[in-house]
Parts: sequence; structure tokens; C-alpha cells
Amino acid sequence: MPTPYAVEALFRGIVARRIAIVIVYTLVAVPAALVVARIPKDDAIERMVVASDPDVVATGEFRQVFPERQTVLLLAEAHDPLSPEAVAGVVALERAVGRVAGAVPISAVTIAERVRPGIGSPGRRAELRRFLGGTPFFRRQGLLGDDFLGLAVELDARGPAERNRVLDGIERALEENASRATSGRPPFLRVRRVGEAFMNAYLERETAAASRLYLPLFGLFVVALMLVLYRSWRALAAILLTLGACVLLGTASAGLFGFSFSIVSSLVPLMLMVTATASLVYIHSRFVDRPEGCPVDEHQLAALANKLPPVTASIFAAAVGFAALGVSRIRPVREMGLWTASGLLVTWVCCFTLFPALQKLLRTPTRRERALAGAWLLRAAEAIPPWSYRWRLSLVLAASALAAAGAVALFGVPGLLPPMPLETDPLDYIPAHAAVAEDARFFERHVAGLKPLSLWISAADGSVVDPAFLAGLDDFATTLESDPRVGSVTGLPAVLRLRRYAAGQGDALAHDDAALGAAAADLEQLLLQEPALRSWVDMRSLGSTRLTVLTAPGRRVAIDELAPDLARLWDEAASRHTALAGSRLRIVGQGVLSQRIADHLVPTLVHSFALSAAVIFVAFLFVFRSGAARLLAMIPSVFAVLVMFLVMRLFSVPLNVATILIATTVLGATENDQIHFFWHLQEGRRAGQTGQALEHAIRVAGSAIVFATVVNAGGFLALALADLPPMRQFGGLTATAFALSMLADFTALPAALWLVSRERPASGAR
Repeated sequence: MPTPYAVEALFRGIVARRIAIVIVYTLVAVPAALVVARIPKDDAIERMVVASDPDVVATGEFRQVFPERQTVLLLAEAHDPLSPEAVAGVVALERAVGRVAGAVPISAVTIAERVRPGIGSPGRRAELRRFLGGTPFFRRQGLLGDDFLGLAVELDARGPAERNRVLDGIERALEENASRATSGRPPFLRVRRVGEAFMNAYLERETAAASRLYLPLFGLFVVALMLVLYRSWRALAAILLTLGACVLLGTASAGLFGFSFSIVSSLVPLMLMVTATASLVYIHSRFVDRPEGCPVDEHQLAALANKLPPVTASIFAAAVGFAALGVSRIRPVREMGLWTASGLLVTWVCCFTLFPALQKLLRTPTRRERALAGAWLLRAAEAIPPWSYRWRLSLVLAASALAAAGAVALFGVPGLLPPMPLETDPLDYIPAHAAVAEDARFFERHVAGLKPLSLWISAADGSVVDPAFLAGLDDFATTLESDPRVGSVTGLPAVLRLRRYAAGQGDALAHDDAALGAAAADLEQLLLQEPALRSWVDMRSLGSTRLTVLTAPGRRVAIDELAPDLARLWDEAASRHTALAGSRLRIVGQGVLSQRIADHLVPTLVHSFALSAAVIFVAFLFVFRSGAARLLAMIPSVFAVLVMFLVMRLFSVPLNVATILIATTVLGATENDQIHFFWHLQEGRRAGQTGQALEHAIRVAGSAIVFATVVNAGGFLALALADLPPMRQFGGLTATAFALSMLADFTALPAALWLVSRERPASGAR
């Protein structure tokens, strides 16, 4: 490690080139701002699992064959959904939506018209009522309910921007259609909007709104806090300019990796802002503590040299701790970890280049020129060592008991307490009062589950139009639909049944040779005539098809609960129908990906936390010579993390893609306090025993620990104002964890130090 004199010489060169440094940062800020403005937004649940995941790979291969488009449902509610007014209203709405570029609507009335031309005319409304109500097909597709008619709209859109454009067009069509009906009685009570596209658009919109809210709030908080602490506009300007550079350049690092903003990674600017502010508080607090008779210029160099090792160790440990999230199989979590890690390295550079230059340029005052806040901590430095010695055993036992309770709350007790529940459904990320959430839950209660499950069936070329293969496929689909957990199975069998039903032959597919031959011939003609039907068949080989499964309304059914039975039923169908022998059934699609997120949440927590703790411990190896100190230094962070899981369990806060990050975030941020505390504890040990060392550490680092904790907690507490539950939970809980860590810094940590050292205070207090 370079000597203090060499480090001071380095900083002397930086300060001497202060004007050039400020100019360079100013020039770099412009392209960085352009990069940040071009970072895409992506909250789609289907892209939350990393691309290398086997289920993601299989789903990608499936979509190469069957390029599915997003579909949304508009549920037009009416007292009698098949009344002439309601039917005419849905037809008019379908026409209005059909004029939107990229929207392809279809209703039960249109389907009925295709299989029975003219049935939708006013004079045949009774026949239409009998036709739509005589088969479960339309109810299973969400196109008909006891009090609604549905309009399915396929979105021809690539990416969030095009999707939002189509959704905006649909909204305008709804408004125009409603305004035209105001001259008479409106045909609908309301129109519900259901579909993943609506939920993703809402999540992206609210995530952006939360970012626009918490960043200015935190900025105002920093301004107020810096003025209270240092009582200097010049110090405030130096800190704010450096902070802006840290956040801007750190956020722009996403451009190097192709990352995108999501409900999780949108927290990166806040992470950088909080960490950078805390680091600047540590550096500047040491600078303002200028001894009497020491020139300002020499003291600045000495303060920077003194803070370089602990700040470097803390930022490095935090960066590698966040980088440990790279083990996660959840894409936004992985990206957020790597993004934050790279941004923290940028923060370190800014703190030790731009900030010293600004300190010198702006002539920021020290305590000798300006009275500062925090004098009460100097008194606390004298009181805490003897007090913590007196209660050392009680404090350590209480902290240990609470931490153990937190571990139990997280992992549970086999046979007594289940592990903490997981939350992966995007619907759970939306406030219950939001219209899009109310509409989605209505659909779940009355129609089907929201997560479609795709079954990809591959066989020999030409099998799809083979009568025997169609018989086996229909047998499998019919058996699957009899499962009470299954709401609907849509595919070629459902289409062929509907054709027979329209011909007055019932809504079941006959399996005699003549009927199957006619059905196969009918299917070949339909594939030539109906473009929509071709999306269910691999037209290049006619060797594969797909089925879409929706779970039954009511309780949510996990994919892993259905998967074994799906495989079993397919094997049983193959044993009854030799035409299915040699074919392959694969479960793919969004439902599988959502399940994988649940599977990866706890490993993300355990692996990233273990890696973070190991990396931080290694960092402590280089900072502290004492083996006991290396372990004791982690007490406050581990205590805060585990107690936070206890709080989550007590208040029924689940693990989700946001709250799963609390452990790594808290560990990565609060270890700063312990590094600075022990750095100055070692300084104190050179001149005295444990009591004197504790007093010195609290006097020098105590105020910075308190102020940095206030910064951290205040920054994340701004997220508590967000409308999205995961962000609100993450902000409030993380702020609480920071407060718990600070509490342990001044209670359990000194108490543990007394127990390990086996010394007594110089006064003999007990």
C-alpha cells in the first residue's frame, strides 16, 4: 500500500489540476446525459429470467415457430350481454378498435358470423343467443360471461413503444365509441381492460413516475441535510456537483452493457445517489474536523489520505457485493447488481478527483471557520463506552436472539413454520385500487387465470392434418379440460369442435373414421383460408402445433403443480393413440417463466448474500489486522438484515423481485459504517485500550455514521411514497434496516468488543 506521503502527493497533483478536472467532467456530462436518455424501459415479466435459462431458450425456440402476439381482452359489461343493444354496442366497438393500426379485434359475434353467416343480423338475435349460449367455447375464451361480452384484441406491436401506441389507440376508440352512445342509453355499464400488455404499460408508467418523484425529493433532502450539517453553501455546491456527476456517469454505464430500466433496475440511480452521498459525507466530515494550527491545504491532503483506504474498501466491498447479484437467474436483478457495481466504481473516481477539486475551487470551510452540527455526538463518545460495557452481555444476547428470530422468519421451521412466501405474479406488483388490477382480478374470479401456459407438441412432418393424430390431440385436450384446475384448452381441437357445433352436430369431435377424415379435410381448407388459424400450426412442415392452457377461475394454480399431470396425461393419450407415439410435449410460455422467477428468488437471496458477505469479509482482511475485528465488524449489518426479515414476516410482506434485494443492499451499504468505525478504532488503539479506542472511533466516525445513515434511510424512504407496492415496501424496509444497523453500531458492536477484549473501562465502570 502506498505510504501516506505518496497518497498526499497524489492528491496534491489532483488539487493542482482542479480546473482541468472540472472541465473534463463538464465535457463528459453531455454525452453521458444522451446515453441515459436512450436507456430503454422493459418491465415485461417474460424477460425477467436471464436469456440462458433453459425455459427461456425453449420458449424462444417455440416463438420462432409460433410468433405469438400479445392479446388483450375488453370485457363490455351489461345486465344482459346478449341484448340487442349490447350486441350492437360490441359490434360498433369492434369496428372502432379495428381502425386502430396494429389492433386486430374479434368478438363472439364475429366468430358466430363466420361459421353461420348472417346470424348477427337484428332479425336473428334469438338464434344468436342460442348459438353463443349452447357451447362452453365462448365462455372459456373470455368472450362471453353472465354479465359481459368480450372483445379479444391481438396487438401487432414490437416493443413497449409500439405496444403503448396501440393501447393508446384502443383507449381513444373506447372514448369515441362511448361519446357516440351518449345520445341514447349507453350499451355498457363499463368496459374492463384485461391482459399482460395493460399491466406492463401500467408498471412502466408508474415506475417512471416514481423515479420522477423520489429523485427530486432526495435531492431536496440532501440540500437540507448538507446545510444543516455543514452550514455552508460552498460545501453544499461541492457535494451536489460531485453527486450529480456520480449519478449521471454511473447511470450512463448501462450504455456499455445494454441494460434497460425495469421495476428493479430503476432503483440504480437512487442506489448510486445514496452511496455517493454517504461517501462524500465521510470524506467531508473528516475534512471539516481540522485541528487548530493546521493549514487548510495541508489538512485537506491529510484528510483525503486518511479517508482513501476506508472509503476505497467500503466502495469496493459494496461494488463486489452488488456484483454478486450477477449469480441471479432473474434478469432485472442481475442487471441491477452489475449496473450498480459499475456505477460505484465511477462514484469512487468522482469522490477522489472531482470532489477534492471542487473543495479547493469553492474554498469549502472547516469547523474552524464555521460552527457545525453534531456537537452532541462528542458527548455521546464519552458516554457510550462505559454504558455499553455495563450492559455488554444483555446487548449481545438481545441482538443474537433477534437475529436468530429473523433467520427463522425467512427460512421457516420444517413442520412448524413455512418459509417466507414468494410473490412473482405481476398482478401483485400493482396497487389493489388501480383499475387494471381490479379488472384483472375480476377476470381471475369469473373467467380464468391470467398466466397462459403453452404446450408445444412436435411430431413427424404432416402429422397435424392426420386424422388419427387429431383424434389423439382431441382426446388429450378433452381429458385435460376435465381437470378442475384447468379452465380452457385452446387449439386445433377446440376449432374443430366449434365447426361441428356450427353445423348442428354437437360440440364434441366424433372419432369415427368418416368424421375424422372430414375434420382433417376441413382443417386443411381452413388453414388455407384463415390466417389466424395458421398461428396454431407450423405451416412449414405441418409437424407441430400448440395448445394454450388457462387455469380455472378461483385459486391460483402453480405451473409446477400442473406440469407432472400434463406429462402423465400426454403419455396416457399416446398409449391410447399410436399416432401420438414418438411425438414430444414441451411446456413453454409466460406461465413457465413466471414460475421460474419464483424458483430463483430464494437462491438469489442466499447466493448473493453469501457472496456479498464473503467479499466484504475479504475486504476486511486487508483493512483490519485483527481476526476478531473482521467478524465483529459484520455484526450490525447481519443484525439489520435478519431483523428486517423478521419485520417482513410480522407485517406479512412477501419476498418479491424488489424486497429480495434488501439483504444485499443493506449489507453493501451499511458495511461502510463498520469499515470507517474500525478504521478509526485501530487509530485509537495505538494510543490506548478498548475504552479509549471506542471513544476515539465514535468521536471521529460517529457523526459521519449518523449522517450517512440519515442520508441512506432518507433516500430509500422517498420510495415509500411510490404507488407500486414492491417499490414502496423496498423503500420503507430498507430505510428501517439502515436505522437498525446504526443502532447496532452504537450498542451491540461496542458490547461485543468489550466481551472479546475482556478489558474494563479505565474508570472501572460496570
